[in-house]
Amino acid sequence: MRLVPASLRTTFAALFAAVAVAVTLTVGFLSYNAAARLVRVDEKSVFDEVVHDLQRQVHQERLTAADYATADPDHDGPRDDLIRPTRTDVQVLGPRGTVADHGSPRLTVLDTDRRIAAHDVAGTTSHGEQELSGDEYRVATVALGGGRGAVQVAQQFSDTEDLLRQLQRRTALLALTVVVAAALAGWWLARRVTGRLVRLTAAAEQVAETGDLRIAVPVAGRDEVGRLGRSFDRMLGRLARSVEDQRRLVQDAGHELRTPLTSLRTNIATLRRIDRLPASDREELTADLAGEVRELTDLVNELIELAAGQLNDEPYVEVSLADIAEDVAARARRRTGRAVVVEVDNTNNTNNTANTDGTDDTAGTPVTGRPGALQRAVTNLVDNATKFDAGGTEPVTIVVTGTRVAVHDRGPGLTDEECHRIFDRFYRAPTARALPGSGLGLSIVREVAGAHGGTVFAERRDGGGAVIGFTIG
Repeated sequence: MRLVPASLRTTFAALFAAVAVAVTLTVGFLSYNAAARLVRVDEKSVFDEVVHDLQRQVHQERLTAADYATADPDHDGPRDDLIRPTRTDVQVLGPRGTVADHGSPRLTVLDTDRRIAAHDVAGTTSHGEQELSGDEYRVATVALGGGRGAVQVAQQFSDTEDLLRQLQRRTALLALTVVVAAALAGWWLARRVTGRLVRLTAAAEQVAETGDLRIAVPVAGRDEVGRLGRSFDRMLGRLARSVEDQRRLVQDAGHELRTPLTSLRTNIATLRRIDRLPASDREELTADLAGEVRELTDLVNELIELAAGQLNDEPYVEVSLADIAEDVAARARRRTGRAVVVEVDNTNNTNNTANTDGTDDTAGTPVTGRPGALQRAVTNLVDNATKFDAGGTEPVTIVVTGTRVAVHDRGPGLTDEECHRIFDRFYRAPTARALPGSGLGLSIVREVAGAHGGTVFAERRDGGGAVIGFTIG
């Protein structure tokens, strides 16, 4: 049999009820015991005081059994002094222990009581308890002295015990009421507290079952539950964007891969009759195959770089953008033979221009970032500039200003639409479609800038060309 786990609401209600049971039972038990002890002690002290008054009476005066008779018309006799302030019952015994004036109810006369009645010393007392007609009484017999008889006083304590038992039942009923009320209050409070958690759990379960990341998440409140809801909502938003980016990447990559693959397939089919082609056609076919393979290799490398950049675990360290720019410029000069210079604009507004041999007098302001990713971004900017300004005579310039890197070229420039779209994946301007490339280089720059809390920018350059770069946070 599979046990269904208790909900948080039920657990809260059970805990409230358990705490209420413990507190109510403890308080009720202690209160009842204290009240019962006080009542019993008070009743006993009243009875002891009556007995003490009776002893004082018989010591002070030579009283007989007749003095305690009920026939006193003035009600000012010693018997009235005993019963007036209390609920004490009085029964009078004669010299031989016979009942001279019975009480109400009649008390049982024991041998001990008869001996007290015949006692010579006044005030001699015996104590005991009797059950009469189902009620309990405490009884004291006090000798009148000289063998003249005795006076019995009785106090019913069963009614006190009945009262205490009634109090006990009411205490138990009150405790039960408190427990039920605490359970209901706990359930209501738990519902108020856990209602948003229940809705958040339902949203999470729906996401797990359907895979739909666009489900609305409850984010009400400013407490921990509200913060959890907002964090969960942001997490789902980022996951949805990540899934969408992944889908777009796969679609765009599939689209871009079809072109070189189709060309390769066509050229490979032509290879079957290469021996019948003129030498010039064979060389053209071979060059075309090499170019297609190179383009396909570059595209695959860019895709790998872009996908790896989203999961890059390279640590953030303190780096110098100027040093990174110098390294990239040096490699670009060796690879392309173009003049690539670095200009560093320091925080004190001192401009420093590097020579074509890569020397520079300052390293710029250090920033915190991923060195490999930043170097890749700057390399992509420089490769883009040298590709579009292949026949240019002016140097390609890398300008580092604080946390901003900009690459200046004298290429064909940008239109307004291109300024906004060149960082999109696989976007290629009309003037670039005849040139080699995958359309991913600048999108990687955007990924790197975003990972560092920055942005990308593209502008027209005065006098022709473009200024393309990025900032980091």
